[in-house]
Amino acid sequence: MILESPSGRIVKVRVELARTPEEQERGLMFRRELGADDGMLFLFAESGPRAFWMQNTLIPLDMIFIDEARTVVGIVADAEPMTTRERSVDAPSRYVLEVNGGFCAARGVAKGDRVRFEGIPAASAR
Repeated sequence: MILESPSGRIVKVRVELARTPEEQERGLMFRRELGADDGMLFLFAESGPRAFWMQNTLIPLDMIFIDEARTVVGIVADAEPMTTRERSVDAPSRYVLEVNGGFCAARGVAKGDRVRFEGIPAASAR
């Protein structure tokens, strides 16, 4: 998938998909590492408020919340691992991308960036 800023900066991410409730519940739990350009994309059938917790997640993550129009509506940066504290943003989202903590700051990913699902089967993107 591709994140693109209004200025034209492009960031590519190789993603695993979390489509089912079971895949979404497990997320990136128990992983000891995540590739520098890798992430997990959570696909939901409808837009709505989303909250994530990090119990059994061993690495810090950036959580990128994406709306129906595929625009970044908020980011939770460097979410602390191994907690049950919920992380969310003040906007409904249909998709959430989890990447390594610090990814957004290092690559300039920000609220308002556009998202393209290249290389993701259309049926998977719902």
